[in-house]
Amino acid sequence: MSLSASKNGKSQMVIAFFHPYCNAGGGGERVLWCALRALQKKYPEAAYVVYTGDVDVSGPQILEGAFRRFNIKLTRPVQFVFLRKRYLVEDSLYPHFTLLGQSLGSIFLGWEALMQCVPDVYIDSMGYAFTLPLFKYVGGCRVGSYVHYPTISTDMLSVVKNQNAGFNNAVFITRNPFLSKVKLVYYYLFAFIYGLVGSCSDVVMVNSSWTLNHILSLWKVGNCTHIVYPPCDVQTFLDIPLREKKVTPGHTLVSIGQFRPEKNHPLQIRAFAKLLKEVTESPPSLKLVLIGGCRNKDDELRVDQLRRLSEDLGVQEDVEFKINIPFDELKNYLSEATIGLHTMWNEHFGIGVVECMAAGTIILAHNSGGPKLDIVIPHEGDITGFLAESEEGYAETMAHILSMSTEKRLQIRKNARASVSRFSDQEFEVTFLSSVEELFK
Repeated sequence: MSLSASKNGKSQMVIAFFHPYCNAGGGGERVLWCALRALQKKYPEAAYVVYTGDVDVSGPQILEGAFRRFNIKLTRPVQFVFLRKRYLVEDSLYPHFTLLGQSLGSIFLGWEALMQCVPDVYIDSMGYAFTLPLFKYVGGCRVGSYVHYPTISTDMLSVVKNQNAGFNNAVFITRNPFLSKVKLVYYYLFAFIYGLVGSCSDVVMVNSSWTLNHILSLWKVGNCTHIVYPPCDVQTFLDIPLREKKVTPGHTLVSIGQFRPEKNHPLQIRAFAKLLKEVTESPPSLKLVLIGGCRNKDDELRVDQLRRLSEDLGVQEDVEFKINIPFDELKNYLSEATIGLHTMWNEHFGIGVVECMAAGTIILAHNSGGPKLDIVIPHEGDITGFLAESEEGYAETMAHILSMSTEKRLQIRKNARASVSRFSDQEFEVTFLSSVEELFK
């Protein structure tokens, strides 16, 4: 596939993004479309390519999805290069040594991409760092990466070192000191190689202070590393009027996030069940609405498990699931919600958290990662939301928020709104374009 000849005989610059799941509706995809839109404005002459594994949809359908979910329309055409080997980066293919398997798989996927189109500028916008040396040294491209989440982090090393169980650290490993040592050696080796491939980047952009700290310690290319906060469609949510949100008596609690294991939806349902138990004396009607995208069968299975969990806890009447819903419906739910919930440990950034704050819900996020360091922080000395960690902590804080006076809640919502303009699309365009300038010199 050749894109190089343009009308006046000069060769056309080709800018490619590697984003195998570009049709998923998460925050990472919002970064992709906003980055493309920004570059197309600044470099309208260039040709734009997206490498994707979404072979079950067409290019126009992908663009239509971007508009429906994110309200983003591109001004110029984009060519999609469809990759058949995306299964090589699916975690389900590697029950053991998942990180290594996915990373090696991404090299093969990257090779398939490179064989179909060799760009001038290559940007990995999904965290497949192992493709960087391939495009740089084999493809001869200038390469950049936007890192949402380090593939391995020092936090993961400490989970294994301290023999804690987690969604990426099985119980049988934590119980066996020898296996823990083996896993630790594997992690350290992997971290070393990850540092090598990442340092091939000519430009590195990270989405938060939390990711910055990890990438600086792993890739060690501080001179070309920049924080570029992801674009949140703050403006659309700011249009929601800040009234006391009551059409019906009672309160809605909303959570936004793809149904992935690390988002820890079970914690939301358990804390909510605990809250319902505790507000026994004339409880107001409380509803928990989980809004998110499902990427594949695994995610759909996870939603079924969550439904079962709410049945086991006897709260199925009060918990609703809204899957892959259109943007307007999402906005509707947020405009009616009292509390926005987020429960992921060490969330790298947290676009959903920003959206909840912009829409005027009171955010209750996990006391770690991006929400703690960048988002739910005081604005001009005033409180903008709440943080919690345990089931008890979440239940207590929800009860505390619901017991506040309307005026007190309104004040926090105003503070939160005022604080989120630094995460707008406009702000993203400026910082993104100034960061990638190096790639176009």
